[in-house]
This record gives sequence, structure tokens and C-alpha cells, in this order.
Amino acid sequence: MITKDWVRLLSEPLVIRAAIVLLGTIAILLVVRIAQHAVATRIEIASARYRMRKWVSLGGYLLVLLFMSLVFKDQLGHIAVVFGVIGAGVAFALQEIIASFGGWVVINLGGYYRVGDRIRVNDILGDVIDIGTLKTTIMECGGWVDADLYSGRIIHLANSTALSDPIYNYTTGFHFLWDEIVLPVKYGSDLRVARNMLERIAQELLDDFASQAKEAWLDARRHYLLDDELLMPMVTLIATDNWVEFTLRYLVDYKERRQMKDRLFTRILDEIELSGGHIAIASTTIQFVDPAPFEIRIDPVAQRPAVH
Repeated sequence: MITKDWVRLLSEPLVIRAAIVLLGTIAILLVVRIAQHAVATRIEIASARYRMRKWVSLGGYLLVLLFMSLVFKDQLGHIAVVFGVIGAGVAFALQEIIASFGGWVVINLGGYYRVGDRIRVNDILGDVIDIGTLKTTIMECGGWVDADLYSGRIIHLANSTALSDPIYNYTTGFHFLWDEIVLPVKYGSDLRVARNMLERIAQELLDDFASQAKEAWLDARRHYLLDDELLMPMVTLIATDNWVEFTLRYLVDYKERRQMKDRLFTRILDEIELSGGHIAIASTTIQFVDPAPFEIRIDPVAQRPAVH
């Protein structure tokens, strides 16, 4: 049974406006949900579909704020005072959430990373698959999986980390990485043949990457203060106690590091087999230098050898 107090309360202008805002918000969010579903079914390109869904969602939030301001336009001054008093306590209690929202603003305005970029934050490496207002969602690479392959785990990272921790971006600005492989070669091998082999293989397999990287490096120099850098593959040699060590340093797309190492080592091993013994891979060896002499005598009582 509705009493006179309830009737008087429900007839208050502020209550009526709050009810209007609630119903209007529900209607706007329903329209946003329908629009997102239409975008998901009609746009086939994944990146375009993702961006459009984000814009629709952002537009819905802006419409809600605009609708609220229109409904309460006569009382915005009083509401601002109330929210100011409440906000002081809320800001202290929800400082991590506020920091995450600030991180979201910095990520988008500062261009720290975008959806599709591969980043590393602390010990987390992966591809960014979503950037929300409070968290960034990452498909993890590595973990218990060797190299830069997906582990299958999805990680949610607070956006506040963008304000405090270094972010390593593998994609934005320059999407190539310097990588290297090391080949230990036995002493006595033909070092000239070994060097020529590595340079020839690098030229055949890596020249395309070097050409693409040159254009990307020139583009990066338009945005950052970068010096000229040697982008072509380079073979260097050092001598160690056990073997001669060749290092092949090269540029490769960040998504193809593992595949390129597989192709390089496959070609190198095939070439070594065809070298006719001119090149031999070294392995760890142990050499005894001036070992102490020892004698073996037969114990006449126990009838067993004794080492001295």
C-alpha cells in the first residue's frame, strides 16, 4: 500500500529526474548494444570491427553524460557541490582506479601502444588485444613456451603501470629487431670458407628484411633523434679457449624471429655437410694438462689392485 509519504517522495522533482535519467541511460545502453551487434555482424575486417565497437561504446558513454546534464541542467551547481564533497573521499579510496583511468588517457594520447602491438611490461610479454578504461588485455608470449610464441594465457594489466613502469614496445615506431646466432667452429677449420658461407646465407635469406628495415628506420628518424645504423647483416669472429666463434647479427621482423633462426640454422647445417670437412662444428672438450703419475700394484693379501 502506497502511503502519502511515498507519494510525496515520488512526486519530488529530483526523484522524477533521477528516474528519467535511469530510464534514459538504460535506453541508450540498449541502443549501444544493438549497434555493437550490428557492427560485429557486418564488418569482416577484425581491426576495423574492433575500432568501430570501441567508438560506439565511447559514443554511448558521451550520450549518457549529455543526457544527464540536460536533465539536471537547472541543478548543476548544487550537484557539483555534492559531488565535490563526495569526490574527496572517493578519490582517496579509489586512487588505484583513478590512476588506471589516467593511464588509459596517457596510453591513448601519448601513443605508448595500440591494439595489436607486442609489448613487455616487467616480466609480462605479449600482444595487446584490448585497451579498456581501467586495464589492458594481453595475449601472453613466452612463459613456459620457448621463444616468442603464444602460451594461451590472457593477462589483464592495470593501465596505471603505464605511469610507473617502463614499457617495451616491439611494434610501434620500428617493428624490426636485431637478433643474432652464434656458430662455434673447430680450430683447424677453414675460417675463410666459414665466413663466406655465413655471409652468403645471410644475403640470400635476410636481404629482404634489410631493405624493409631501411625504410622503417628512415621513417623512425623522422619522429625520433636516431643516428645512422648498420642495417645489413654482419658477421664477426672471436677466438676462445675451445673454438672460434662466429656471430651473425641481423634484422628481422619481430614476429618471425623463431622462423628465421630455423631457416638460418637449417641452411648452415646443410652447407657444413657439403663443405667436405673444411668446416666442423666445435663442442665442449676437456683436456688434462700434466696429470699426476699414478701406479697400480697388486695387494698380495687381498689379491686386488690398489691405485697409488
